[in-house]
Amino acid sequence: MLFKAPVLKAIAEGEVDLAFRRWRRPTVRAGGTLTTPVGVLAIEAIEVVEASAVTDAEAVRAGYSDAEDLRRQVSGELPLHRIAFRLAGEDPRRAMRADTDAASLDAVEARLARLDARGPWTDAVLALIAENPGVRAPDLAARLGRETAPFKADVRKLKALGLTESLEVGYRLSQRGDVLRRRRLQASAPGVNPRA
Repeated sequence: MLFKAPVLKAIAEGEVDLAFRRWRRPTVRAGGTLTTPVGVLAIEAIEVVEASAVTDAEAVRAGYSDAEDLRRQVSGELPLHRIAFRLAGEDPRRAMRADTDAASLDAVEARLARLDARGPWTDAVLALIAENPGVRAPDLAARLGRETAPFKADVRKLKALGLTESLEVGYRLSQRGDVLRRRRLQASAPGVNPRA
């Protein structure tokens, strides 16, 4: 479940605590959590509702100007779900992004090796993001000859390790991602020991 930047800001300020999505099946569950750029959301309830039953007050709590605005923007045939949530804590990836301790980087390297086990891709994606901060995901994916959705899924895996962060458009390497990438480049240089 994604949120636009203005809605994320409103969530952080405590103004938004509802969302409305049209889904065949919910992508979040009550009792679960969702990590967003502004923090971890605790999903408190999900229920199917009729668009005509959504009140102006609920629409405002979801970041819309009123119920008519919500109905206009969330039109469609799939069932409309109302998701109630609360901001439960800080995004844990934020602290990871700054963690460049050698032992932490070694653990990340082991995770990347597992991700690359079926075919290497992590170096290519990290290099592409490093060289193209703020470039749209479809454009980055096209540069690698990949479809956008699987490319974005791979970037989310790197983000979960604290290596990348999302911008309003595109991505950039975090401090951890930059240090790890430079360490990997040094390791691939002949006769260089990056941990010396």
